[in-house]
Amino acid sequence: MDKNKIIGSALLVAAFACLYWLSPRPQPPVKVSVPPATAAAATAPAATGSPTVPAAAVPSPAAPAAAAPVVPATTSATMFAPVAATPADAIITTLANDFLEVRFTDYGGAIRDVAYKKYAAVQGRPEPFVFNEKHAAPILALDTAGLDAHARFTLVSASATEVVYRATLENGLEVTRRYTLAATVKDPATDPAAYRIRHETTFRNPAERPNVPATLTSLGLGTAGRVNAGDLGQYLASVRHDGEKAVFTSQGDFSGGAFLAFFGLGTRWEKSTLDQPGAAVWTAIDNQFFTSIYTPDQPGLGLVSRRVQLGTDAQPEIGLTGAASFTVPALAPGASAQLAGDLYVGPKEYNRLSELKHREDKVMQFDRSPYSRIFLSGYVAPFQNWLMNQMHRVVGNWGLAIVLMTLLLKFISLPFTLIASRSAKRMQKLQPLMAAVREKHKDNPQKLNQATMALFKEHKINPLGGCLPILITMPLFIGFFTMLGGTAELRFQGFLWATDLSGPDTVAHLLGVPLNIMPLLMGATMFYQMKLTPSSPTMDSTQATMMKIMPFMFTAICYNFSCALALYSTVNGAFTIVQQLLVNKYAKVDDPAPVTGPGGRLVKNVTPKKKG
Repeated sequence: MDKNKIIGSALLVAAFACLYWLSPRPQPPVKVSVPPATAAAATAPAATGSPTVPAAAVPSPAAPAAAAPVVPATTSATMFAPVAATPADAIITTLANDFLEVRFTDYGGAIRDVAYKKYAAVQGRPEPFVFNEKHAAPILALDTAGLDAHARFTLVSASATEVVYRATLENGLEVTRRYTLAATVKDPATDPAAYRIRHETTFRNPAERPNVPATLTSLGLGTAGRVNAGDLGQYLASVRHDGEKAVFTSQGDFSGGAFLAFFGLGTRWEKSTLDQPGAAVWTAIDNQFFTSIYTPDQPGLGLVSRRVQLGTDAQPEIGLTGAASFTVPALAPGASAQLAGDLYVGPKEYNRLSELKHREDKVMQFDRSPYSRIFLSGYVAPFQNWLMNQMHRVVGNWGLAIVLMTLLLKFISLPFTLIASRSAKRMQKLQPLMAAVREKHKDNPQKLNQATMALFKEHKINPLGGCLPILITMPLFIGFFTMLGGTAELRFQGFLWATDLSGPDTVAHLLGVPLNIMPLLMGATMFYQMKLTPSSPTMDSTQATMMKIMPFMFTAICYNFSCALALYSTVNGAFTIVQQLLVNKYAKVDDPAPVTGPGGRLVKNVTPKKKG
């Protein structure tokens, strides 16, 4: 082995070592606690002693509305916001439909948490996943002068679809909060109303009170945490959309420093909060599969994000919370102002989010990263998601839908792939003549390059023809990868031996290392495909060695990715193998003409030896 191969192999080993040691480790498992069912809560006190008010209960009109205590807002000096506990005397009111159970608290007059009836918290168990179960503040909690999440509101009314709270501040300002949940849904598969809540907060200055100056207020978006023990938190983000583009804030944005800080030699900084000032057509907080999106009737002023310490020292877990900023105008005596909007708090299903009017589907993060933008994932991934959903409607199984979608995409790119395969085969036939050209001009790189290009031109060969399948496949692969990252439909969906297409298909552990079958099959198809593909005559031995190592490297990188991605790559590779075998057997390519020198003298005429 020459020194170039030794250096290349050493660099690959170093890359794998860095990939293993520097990649984030999964956090310890999270203990999932599920609130009692709505029916049980309506008939018995909760475990914490908090009374629960059914949606049909309405307080007596004779009962006076208690004034809310004034609790000044404070800013914690710590890097992480603490988890807020539900007060023991909190009154919980529930609104529900076929998709949601929304639990409101009179502390803050806001949404304590939301349970998803269609999505389980743990695979194989009936308890629903609860968004904002652990939180820094309730969803849509106000934070303004004299009013925050600790302020006690009076429950004014409650019905099957609506709940109303009211509080009066010391300066006489009356604040009324109204929430409405849609009673009917047009299309259960695509209608965003299934997970949407209408919110209205009215500020009224009674006639006998003096002018109330304009105040800055904010609405909490809730707290997003990891969805399972294997979630590394890379999808946790707060989002502000200004009408044209979405700006994301992730956990990594709260800490940083100089380049040397990565190696412990520089200064590293930490921030407790991050501000995103600017127009906010909508703001959101989301994890891998679920999101809370608030779209106000009038754009807000920005977004403030903060990390939340959801776990303990023994079981660390970091979540993310955010609050949208607004201005309440000055109110003359008798005047009122309203802060209103729509809250989508549900799964990241593109077919629902794409129905909203302000590009709320951007929360899917299809084109968030630079590489996804380069490969146009913002256009490719939505089409693939739509296609996968259409396939599922036909076959009724998500794994089979991915297989059929992969085959359809291969047929779409088949003409280009056949052209590239034929070009690669012609290039292989040209190898003896290329060897002759290299021998002739081995001491003159400039003439070697000119002679090589002349040879390609003479035989009508495009040296970039073999790159065409890659250019076509890469956007499909990157788009599929980004699409699977936040597609809630695949969560806990099984196929063959895999129990969850959205995660690795681990069947066992060997010496603590997970055994994932599908990525190994993917690597095997890539390796065999590499052996079948004709090598380029311009490729030297070092490059050829690197290409042989690529399947192993790619398998290692994708080993812990979702089973759906490995399934797509495996089916794609198997189809390509069959296609290449047919091309190698039936494609007819004429032998290239010999290379001649001055006067027509034959330089070298070597034809490739036939195997066997």
